[in-house]
Amino acid sequence: MVEINSETDFVARDDNFKDFAAKIADAFFAAKSEDVAAVMDGELEVVREQLVQKIGENISVRRAAVINAGEGNLVGEYVHGGRIGVLTVMKGGNADAAKDISMHVAAINPAVARPEDMPQEHLDTEKAIILAQPDMAGKPENIAEKMVQGRLKKYLAENSLTEQPFVKDPNQSVAEYAKAAGGEVMSFTRFEVGEGIEKEEVDFAKEVMEQAGRS
Repeated sequence: MVEINSETDFVARDDNFKDFAAKIADAFFAAKSEDVAAVMDGELEVVREQLVQKIGENISVRRAAVINAGEGNLVGEYVHGGRIGVLTVMKGGNADAAKDISMHVAAINPAVARPEDMPQEHLDTEKAIILAQPDMAGKPENIAEKMVQGRLKKYLAENSLTEQPFVKDPNQSVAEYAKAAGGEVMSFTRFEVGEGIEKEEVDFAKEVMEQAGRS
């Protein structure tokens, strides 16, 4: 999966841009590398420069993800409007389930795949936020700790893919949906165009959820 940026949506919809994007994705897959500078060095950079000259807009290859699913695993993919891309690794299961879970990731944007994947620094930050809440003031230490652990458990459930209500059927969790399909979620990778650099906030997640509701 690659993120390639243009200056306008018009160019991103152009067949020349799409052909270039497909060529770049194939190159990263063949190289089994996420090193943009290394993969783009040489012929591909020449191709990029020629396309820039042809369309009159700058085009940049920003990042790439190359997933090694591992033996017995499969990768599901989902792309929403060329703006959000997700690759989900499942142990067992089937391609349809993996794609559905990828759609969920696109819509809900969980922080991690499983509760045990949450970085400790995130938990430490959340714990500090909890302790700073007004209702924690003056609580005995043992009571306060129980409250903290309860709220951390809720935080993990809300931000871990496997614990979230499945977007296409909120009566079951993502883990339960995967299990019903004979699989288990292992990991996911999610790209959203312009993450960290966008100037205008656009609610793409809402678009994905609306599309999921119609499918």
